[in-house]
Amino acid sequence: MPEYEINFIDGHVHTEYCRHARGRMEEYVEVAVAKGLPGLIFLEHLEIGINYPKQTWLDLEEFFLLRAEVERLADLYRGKIKVGIGVEAGWNPERGKDLAEFIRAGEWDRVGLSYHFLDIGGEHFNLVSRRKFNLDALAAHGRERVFDRYLDGIVEALEVIPADTLCHLDAPLRYLPGEDMAISHADRLDRIFGLIANRGVALEVNCSGFSIRGEPFPSYALLERARAAGVRFTIGSDAHRPEDVGRHFRDLPDWVLSNLIPNQK
Repeated sequence: MPEYEINFIDGHVHTEYCRHARGRMEEYVEVAVAKGLPGLIFLEHLEIGINYPKQTWLDLEEFFLLRAEVERLADLYRGKIKVGIGVEAGWNPERGKDLAEFIRAGEWDRVGLSYHFLDIGGEHFNLVSRRKFNLDALAAHGRERVFDRYLDGIVEALEVIPADTLCHLDAPLRYLPGEDMAISHADRLDRIFGLIANRGVALEVNCSGFSIRGEPFPSYALLERARAAGVRFTIGSDAHRPEDVGRHFRDLPDWVLSNLIPNQK
């Protein structure tokens, strides 16, 4: 019998291939089965042309290895849980066409759109890192300028990347303090919500936020605004350890769970 029942798939699970997660992929699947999840999707990082000291994403060739292991696990656990493969495409304005071409060349159970690295003076800085050199560079660039460029980049990416999910929308707020993006950048956010609502792109409710700030990414304020614009949700743990699979799903309020996309269960 499952440890406890969760009737929603975990649509955002990482693997050791990304170089900053630990544990075998089968361990993630075993935890998902133990928790009663009906499915999980290994949603791995794709970045192209990023100039950053440490690689935290897969090489293109590694996606073939990832796909082979997902197919093996899907067969092994057939009848117990659905195991899928996805890609978390990191936007780079200089290489958008290359990202889109790689995605269109494969078959994916989910295509998530993220924007992790911002180009400042020819170097990329990680928007979701707590490392001092990242935070110092972003702060020197200007918090509002960072948010403007980030949200404008999301709009640009939505025109190029064939995504079905928009991941952790308020990523720059993770470690940059200040006013809530829902207030300071309402116009840009409303434009994004209109775009994804019209195109049927889901907004991810990323439960890793509970461990960092006590609510998901994006914030409840943004989720309420998105729901009012007709945007549907999907949920993911953003697990980087097997024990993180399905984390905090039970902490989500009913109004979030009632707004999930139909194939979330």
